[in-house]
This record gives sequence, C-alpha cells and structure tokens, in this order.
Amino acid sequence: MNVMRKTLLISAMVAAGTTAQAANVSDDVVKIGVLGDMSGVYADISGQGSVEAVKMAVEDFGGTVLGKKIEVVHADDQNKPDVGSVIARKWVEEENVDVINGAVASSVTGAVTKFMSSKEKITLIAASASHAFTTKACSPFNAHWTYDVVSLANGTVKPMVQSGKKKWFFVTADYAFGHALEKVATGVISNNGGEVVGGVRAPLGTTDFSSYILQAQSSGADVIALANAGTDMVNALKTAAEFGVTDMVDVAGLLVFTPNAQALDPAVAGGMKLTTGFYWDMDDQTREWSKRYMARMDGKIPAMPHAGAYSSTMHYLKAVEAAGTDESKAVMAKMKEMPVEDFFSRNGYLRKDGRMVHDMLQVRIKNADERRDGNDIFAIEQIIPGKDAFLKLEEGGCKFALES
Repeated sequence: MNVMRKTLLISAMVAAGTTAQAANVSDDVVKIGVLGDMSGVYADISGQGSVEAVKMAVEDFGGTVLGKKIEVVHADDQNKPDVGSVIARKWVEEENVDVINGAVASSVTGAVTKFMSSKEKITLIAASASHAFTTKACSPFNAHWTYDVVSLANGTVKPMVQSGKKKWFFVTADYAFGHALEKVATGVISNNGGEVVGGVRAPLGTTDFSSYILQAQSSGADVIALANAGTDMVNALKTAAEFGVTDMVDVAGLLVFTPNAQALDPAVAGGMKLTTGFYWDMDDQTREWSKRYMARMDGKIPAMPHAGAYSSTMHYLKAVEAAGTDESKAVMAKMKEMPVEDFFSRNGYLRKDGRMVHDMLQVRIKNADERRDGNDIFAIEQIIPGKDAFLKLEEGGCKFALES
C-alpha cells in the first residue's frame, strides 16, 4: 500500500511538473510573426521565401514546443516603418505574437525593434544590414542574425583597398541601411589608406540610375561602390554596364544577394567579389537544406536572409524548449548560452549585445564559362572567421552588454 501511494505521489508530481511547464507557454501557443517586403524591391530576398523558411524550421522542430502548438503568421511591411510598427503592435497586443522574424529595410526594423523592446518581446533580425541594432540601438531583446554592414565592409572593401584601389565613389540607398553601409565602408577605406572622392544618394526603388552613374564616372574613382541592395543594386550595375563604366573602373556591390546576382548577365557581373553569410552550394549541408527549400519555392535558390530566418527560428525554438517557457528574458538567456551550429552558421554564437557571430564568405561571381547551370552563381574564395568579420563587442558601445 505504501509502495502504491509512493508511486501515485511520484506520478502526481510528474504530472504537476508537466502542467506547470506547459503553463509557462503564454496563451497555450508559441506564435511567430514573419514581417517583410512581400512585393517591393526586397521581395526576392525576403518575402514569401522567409515565410517558407520559418515554416520549414517549425515543421522540422516538430510543430510543437513544450507540448504546445507553434503558429506562424506573416505580413507585408511595404518597406515602411509606420506600416511595420502598426503590424507589430497589432500582432503583439491583439494576436499574442511572441516573436517577430524577418524585417528587411533597416528603417522598418528600427521601428519594430523599438516597439518590441518596449513590450519585452524578441525580434529575430534575419534580413536587415544596419549594425545599429547591436550598437546605438541595441536591446536585450534583439538577435541580429545573418550579416551586417560591418561584416560586409570588412569582407569586401578592405581587401580591395589593400590591393591598390584607393579612390572610392559611393552610390548609396538614401535611408538608414545605405547610410550605415557607406559610413562603415568609408571608415574601412580611410583606415587602410584610401579616400572617398565623392558620392550620391538615390531613393529606395530608383529605376533610373543614369545621372548617378554619370557623376560616379566623372569622379576619377578607382571603385564605384554600390551601397544599396535588391533591385536597386541590379539596376545601378546594369546602368553602369550600359555606359561602359564597368570596363573602365571596378564596381563593387557591397550587398549582393544570390537572386540578384543570378539576375545579372555574367558578362556584366562576372568576376565581381563580394561578401555573403550563406551560399546554397557551399557543401552537403547547405545543399540538402536548399534542395528542400527550392522544392517549396518553385525551384528558386535561397538567399542568405532565407537561411538566416530558418536558423534563427530553430535556435529560438530550441531555447524555448531549454528554458521551459516562452518568456522572453528566459528564452534570450538560453539563446545566448547555446552555440549556434547548423547548415547556416559555422562557429556561431549569440553575443551579449545580440550580434550572432559566425563565419562569413568572400565569394566571386562566376563568369559564364565557369557555370554548370543557372543556379551556379558563386565561387567561394575565402572563409572569414566571425571574429574578424564583425565589430568587436567592446567597440560597439552597447551599454547593457558592456555592463553585464
């Protein structure tokens, strides 16, 4: 009888523990919001691809965590900060969203992270480039995953200046991301003995780059740096080629995604060197995941934000499981405690300031005669250790991280 009572007592304690753990999942569901550009200049490198990547992570995790269902919702932020912040507020206050992934335009991410931090909710920044989110606008609730302007500049600009390309001219996207990329790249140029001889700023979504390229052409620069991305970068480079500028000076794309490189004629883009956080054809791990992604996306190859969206979501869910709750502070503590090692991240870890440090890749866009098919875009030339690619913690000025 005593044995029976003891067994029943243990069973009751286990059941109570399980119930208590389950009760730590708010609203009995873990809800992930995917925010991004679904129809604009960044749709190819974010958009539905990021939604599918997050869904893949949820499915691979098993669809539940701590015995509770995982749900995914998504919306188009239209690359507008006010739209993004309104969606974030509605999601958190009315629909009980626990975490937001995605957000491409750094201006949108700035508005969203500010709101999310005020609500003590985590933002998984898988697509934005500005390094502000781990420096001047850092937050205990930001996890900046895939890349940033510092890693791009260190990977692309520094070796070009050191090779003798000393004079630079910028064609810059006229908003937070472009400004940050130009500023950081300028610092790298100056620190390595180069100089900036001029620059112009073009509104997001510019279709006619003629006047900007003509100014760059007349500047006497050794390198025209495109501090923009998406279709803006593609249009600017095409214009430079049409004017014959690419035959006279180097044109450096400071942020080039695989879908954009794929859209460019190899006769125009072949030989260009750039930095990326992920390449689908790097090894067996990346190819296996990319094959599954492509099956869901009508054969389209993934860009690094898509891989980053998957990786950050999977790490978040593992942290929820390890913490036994979806409470943000506990989850973030686990995210920073656990290593990030998967098909996307090599030697990865989430730093105190929210920067996910991992190896980056310096690649070259292949010429036409090097390509085996339409998806064969990059040749990997160098692996850049994360410690060399990203801004060091002590240099970022993130107050809470330096004090903790």
